[in-house]
Amino acid sequence: MVDYHSAGGQPCPCGPGPNGDYMAQEDDWDRDLLLDPAWEKQQRKTFTAWCNSHLRKAGTQIENIDEDFRDGLKLMLLLEVISGERLPKPERGKMRVHKINNVNKALDFIASKGVKLVSIGAEEIVDGNAKMTLGMIWTIILRFAIQDISVEETSAKEGLLLWCQRKTAPYKNVNVQNFHISWKDGLAFNALIHRHRPELIEYDKLRKDDPVTNLNNAFEVAEKYLDIPKMLDAEDIVGTLRPDEKAIMTYVSCFYHAFSGAQKAETAANRICKVLAVNQENELLMEDYEKLASDLLEWIKRTIPWLEDRSPQKTIQEMQQKLEDFRDYRRVHKPPKVQEKCQLEINFNTLQTKLRLSNRPAFMPSEGKMVSDINTGWQHLEQAEKGYEEWLLTEIRRLERLDHLAEKFRQKASIHEAWTEGKEAMLTQKDYGSATLSDVKALLRKHEAFESDLAAHQDRVEQIAAIAQELNELDYYDSPSVNARCQKICDQWDVLGSLTHSRRQALEKTEKQLETIDELHLEYAKRAAPFNNWMESAMEDLQDMFIVHTIEEIQGLITAHDQFKSTLPDADKEREAILGIQREAQRIADVHGIQLSGNNPYTSVTPQIINSKWERVQQLVPKRDRALLDEQSRQQSNEHLRRQFAGQANIVGPWIQTKMEEIGRISIEMNGTLEDQLSHLKEYERSIVEYKPNLDLLEQQHQLIQEALIFDNKHTNFTMEHIRVGWEQLLTTIARTINEVENQILTRDAKGISQEQMQEFRASFNHFDKDHGGALGPEEFKACLISLGYDVENDRQGDAEFNRIMSLVDPNNSGIVTFQAFIDFMSRETTDTDTADQVIASFKVLAGDKNYITAEELRRELPPEQAEYCIARMAPYQGPDAIPGALDYKSFSTALYGESDL
Repeated sequence: MVDYHSAGGQPCPCGPGPNGDYMAQEDDWDRDLLLDPAWEKQQRKTFTAWCNSHLRKAGTQIENIDEDFRDGLKLMLLLEVISGERLPKPERGKMRVHKINNVNKALDFIASKGVKLVSIGAEEIVDGNAKMTLGMIWTIILRFAIQDISVEETSAKEGLLLWCQRKTAPYKNVNVQNFHISWKDGLAFNALIHRHRPELIEYDKLRKDDPVTNLNNAFEVAEKYLDIPKMLDAEDIVGTLRPDEKAIMTYVSCFYHAFSGAQKAETAANRICKVLAVNQENELLMEDYEKLASDLLEWIKRTIPWLEDRSPQKTIQEMQQKLEDFRDYRRVHKPPKVQEKCQLEINFNTLQTKLRLSNRPAFMPSEGKMVSDINTGWQHLEQAEKGYEEWLLTEIRRLERLDHLAEKFRQKASIHEAWTEGKEAMLTQKDYGSATLSDVKALLRKHEAFESDLAAHQDRVEQIAAIAQELNELDYYDSPSVNARCQKICDQWDVLGSLTHSRRQALEKTEKQLETIDELHLEYAKRAAPFNNWMESAMEDLQDMFIVHTIEEIQGLITAHDQFKSTLPDADKEREAILGIQREAQRIADVHGIQLSGNNPYTSVTPQIINSKWERVQQLVPKRDRALLDEQSRQQSNEHLRRQFAGQANIVGPWIQTKMEEIGRISIEMNGTLEDQLSHLKEYERSIVEYKPNLDLLEQQHQLIQEALIFDNKHTNFTMEHIRVGWEQLLTTIARTINEVENQILTRDAKGISQEQMQEFRASFNHFDKDHGGALGPEEFKACLISLGYDVENDRQGDAEFNRIMSLVDPNNSGIVTFQAFIDFMSRETTDTDTADQVIASFKVLAGDKNYITAEELRRELPPEQAEYCIARMAPYQGPDAIPGALDYKSFSTALYGESDL
């Protein structure tokens, strides 16, 4: 027997037993024990109507759900009606024990259905406990009305919700997400009815802002036409902020069961439609196959005779048209048929697969339309196509050969005829009668070139004749015109050969008569050309602009000019000899009556040109003498300026370098007290400033050099720029050194460092400053700290301490530690300074030993500016003894010094 009794008699939720996974345990049942009256009223009304919808089948009903189930008789009857099973015989006595036994029998039956009842006992039901009775009825509804609802393997509640969501999805203003507020406007109830019985509801006339009308309409239609009793009042649902979920689920489950029969009919109809659709689709595929196969076979039948036609054409244009038609067939007509054949095979295989999967007999096409028949016809088509293509290409090659030969004949004939045009007139002219020897030689060479060209064209003439013979043998249709043209070319070729021989004899005879005069002209040209070039070069050199920067350069130019003047007498003798050759050639022509045609053919340099350029050379020589002497005087003046600047620069430059070295040595040695060092440095600074007039004198000399455009000076390595930079560095260095000593005095006085400590710090710093640069690198600084007794060795603790010190002396991470930063650090390490604890203790005194301080106390004890500074930055005090306006002076003091000082 299942234990139906709770220890304290308090109602507790019920849930599924080990075998009852129809519904997850209701997590909100404990909360339901404290339901507001509206929710309890909805449950009472809904559960009463649900029980009566089943009890009416047994001819009875209940009026009060608390009272009518107390004796257990109607409870057992309700379970028999909804389960269809017989329960044990009830006890008819009126005593309390009889009622408890009857209720226990009912509870035992519920437990036998896999429902585990927790804290619901027969005594509570017999006593009329309303909440326990409602909980028991809800358990019965879950088990017998909602358990079997399942959509896509979800739980009962989720399945019912999913069913509602799917059925109401097409309806506007309906969004079912739960079993409470999603049903409050009544549209979801109307949508469920309209989805299954659209003739009962005019859904489009419903308004979302009229929930009472919507709910009453759905409840009345369900009661009248669907035999679903009215389980809730519209006013109860609308008047509740959140309708009771169990009441809504109970009501909705009645709709689910009412429409379940229609669901089954719909499933059966869908199955039939699916089977018919498969048959219809298969029949359509069979018809498509038959039609596609017939069309493809008919096309193959029409195409094969066309491909087997081998009637040759006379011209290549006609054969090319046939080839173009064949290409159109390959490119345009055949590809769709290839696709159709492929699609036909795919359709056939798909159809057979579908028939096999749906347990239908295999498809057998009509006779002659099998896939194998189509493949056979296609093979014949491919064979005919291949033979047709080979025949077309062979015929086209044959006709192309004929056309090629004819075109080749025309091209070679045209080229030859163009070449022979004007050749007869050229060979018969007397152009050598008044020509010079060079002209005649040129004509003879030109004639020799023509003879070579003529011999080369012999092959073309022979080729033209051979092509004409081949065209005759191949029975070319235009052979008569080819033969006539070939004969004309051969006759003309014989004439050209005869004229060529005659012209050669005439040219050779004239050549010998002019050779003597030509030799003189050639000798003149050979000697006149280099002499003319020498004069042009001489004039160019004499007029050439020159730029020199030193006295040595100008002296070199004067020496070269003197050497040139010494060659002028020999040049004048060469000029006279060249002019004598020209006079001798003219004398020979006059004696033999030869008419010379113009100037010397080998050169354009005439005697007049030679005499004119010689006169120009004679004029340019004295001008060049004067220009060189003027430049020599200017370079001598520049040399004086160079030596003057170099003498002063060689004094000032080393003086600046020496002073820089002395300052560096002073900054390192630092003998005596800091005040003595400062006095010595300032005196040293005055001596440097007094040296400024020497620098001014050097600037004046540098100004003269710049005005003279002098860019180099071999007498010194110092430039004015170097000296200016050195002077500025000297002034900056002495000023920086003085500033460092002044800062050291300030640090010493502020921190109370003795002179001996300062000298010790300087000695340690200088010892590790190996390059005397006035700064230490990280490794040099670490060695210096170790020498002073700091534990910064290379271990974890030592590295941490060194990193802390580096953050103090090099906060910008520059990688160097200056002497001033070193002094600041050492002064902090060796002198007494204020700490955060000391400041906190001071504030505590001002606060009267409290853990906080007020703004009034700060204003009373501190100057106004410091008081307001503290008030603006102190956080409110949060301790247990805090009062309004209390300020936290401890965190403020800690923030002043940071974590490193704590």
